[in-house]
Amino acid sequence: MPKRIVEEKEVTIAEAKRVLEEGGELNPFQQRTFDYLSKFSKIEASKAGELVKKLEQLEIDRVDAIQIVNCVPSTVEELRVFFAASKKKIIRASKLEEILKLLDKYR
Repeated sequence: MPKRIVEEKEVTIAEAKRVLEEGGELNPFQQRTFDYLSKFSKIEASKAGELVKKLEQLEIDRVDAIQIVNCVPSTVEELRVFFAASKKKIIRASKLEEILKLLDKYR
């Protein structure tokens, strides 16, 4: 029986992993997805959601914040990549440093 989409929302890798953990028995496709999420998840789901909210408070779009949390960059150069492709304003180095300090608290 086909399932119906109730809600669509961007989530971090860690949050997606938590959803699959809480979902009970996994079919083969879900198990493969879970294995991938386990391999690439860098922080806990509760911390990931909190970190996304804090990044949004720094005026970073939710989608960009989620990608930053998924990758957890460690240098300004790595962090700049997330903003280079967008046609948004240029972010100052001081703000990038502030973001890195915030990320360091969650590593």
